[in-house]
Amino acid sequence: MMWLPPTAAALLVLVGLWWLRGRYLTVTVSGPSMLPTYHPGERLLVRRMPPAALRAGQVVVLRAFAPPGPDQDRPSWIVKRVAAAPGDPIPRATVPALHAEPGDRVPPGRVVLLGDNPESSHDSRRSGYFNADRLLGVVVRRVGVR
Repeated sequence: MMWLPPTAAALLVLVGLWWLRGRYLTVTVSGPSMLPTYHPGERLLVRRMPPAALRAGQVVVLRAFAPPGPDQDRPSWIVKRVAAAPGDPIPRATVPALHAEPGDRVPPGRVVLLGDNPESSHDSRRSGYFNADRLLGVVVRRVGVR
């Protein structure tokens, strides 16, 4: 077994934590749009990933539009399910806002997102496409309640 001096071991731990922080983070669910899957106050582990890796059915976290007011500088996130990723067929039957969109496929750089609770979700049913460049990552699992 290899022995490391305490400073080297501490450095290894710090590098490992830095690497993990670059790949994973946690967010807290704050609204009812993903009920019954996720409840307000639940914390979710999110793996950072590029938009090109998105697949339909994944639950993702994206940067929300900054609301006007004093919290404008704080990042605000939304949690939604991917209904269609770039290149997938446009789900016109479930997303009325996309009925008039040209073509048959979701264009590059766009994504169709739906909340699991349609009555309480501001999603593609009302807003159409979301920009994929706002993607933070994909939800891996619950990690507790705040």
